[in-house]
Amino acid sequence: MTIQLFDTAARRVVPFEPGPIVRMYVCGITPYDSTHLGHAATYLAYDLLARRLEELDHEVRMVRNVTDVDDSILPKARELGIPYLELAEAELARFHADLDALGMHQPVAEPRATESIPGMIDMIDHLLNAGHAYLTHGTVYFDVSTFERFGELSHYSRDHMIRLARARGGRPEDPHRRDALDFVLWQPSLPDEPAWRAPFGVGRPGWHIECSVMAMATLGETLDLHGGGTDLIFPHHECEIAQSESVTGQTFSRHWMHSAMVSYEGEKMSKSLGNLVFVSDLLKVADPSAIRLALMRHHYRAGFEWYDSDVDDATALLHRLRAAGARSGGPDPAPFAARLRAALDDDLDAPRAVDALDELASAVLSGGDDPRAPAALGELGSLVGIDLHQPPDSAPGS
Repeated sequence: MTIQLFDTAARRVVPFEPGPIVRMYVCGITPYDSTHLGHAATYLAYDLLARRLEELDHEVRMVRNVTDVDDSILPKARELGIPYLELAEAELARFHADLDALGMHQPVAEPRATESIPGMIDMIDHLLNAGHAYLTHGTVYFDVSTFERFGELSHYSRDHMIRLARARGGRPEDPHRRDALDFVLWQPSLPDEPAWRAPFGVGRPGWHIECSVMAMATLGETLDLHGGGTDLIFPHHECEIAQSESVTGQTFSRHWMHSAMVSYEGEKMSKSLGNLVFVSDLLKVADPSAIRLALMRHHYRAGFEWYDSDVDDATALLHRLRAAGARSGGPDPAPFAARLRAALDDDLDAPRAVDALDELASAVLSGGDDPRAPAALGELGSLVGIDLHQPPDSAPGS
């Protein structure tokens, strides 16, 4: 059986055909704030993919990094008046607790940027020596003119890339850059920021170099799949490709997968608007499986709006699934199981997979004498990370 996935660079759904071992790198968090629904929706997509690949007898080596030093966490630590690594540890612990509660697979490795600095220094040194980077005023920039395929992941116009770079902290107007799209590999640290000694100056790494080094150190020069949210397509992933392939001469990732953004009741969900929905808050009032079901009602590539009623609807569905799982018989479960797996194989169509679960539960509750049906419902629930073993009246928030 072949899983079909949308590939960002190809701009179409294509067969995803890795070998027995799947090397998957998913961009992790910058741990300066709590886990919100946007994080949960993103990591759920890769969790569903990993579960289906494992069912198909692949060994999934999924790596998820921790960006514990960058231009986001340092100002937040300064604002709170605490060491940046103390902030990172606290938020990372909450992140782990949230994802564990939601039943997400743990990565085989979770490298941290601060533990990978020597590799970053080596890679930057290589790029400088090969003429792909230049040093000016204490900052090392990647020279995009040396990489002809820059922009082939996003397919964005130059003007659009410059606008996005400006919006996402890239400072394209910096007069020290040879080109507005040249990006930082290494920069001087401010007096209260962490700093490391390198042949090209004392400072700290840029954001993009961190993931290239952590990905290749844990999974090798070529990944089977690299993923994250759509906000990472440019500049982050575009820059990763340029610097990585300039060093290795090899394809950095064979497949690029991105999940869309989440809004809240009609507005983009963002820290600046103060409308983030935190997973830890939802877990106080809802069963984790209900939260998963609510998120699975939306396709990973379709941006969606979250409404507070979503978790209530999902809780009602969860109760119905669990009630069906407690029955002694039902219809032949095979057609329902086939529809669920076909949905997952069709670009991770989670909404159709939930529909197949719902339809099997409804059929079980309507009667039938096939004893395999309730057990099959439980097995299909486990495949997509939904726990159906608790009695219907035991879920939080019920």
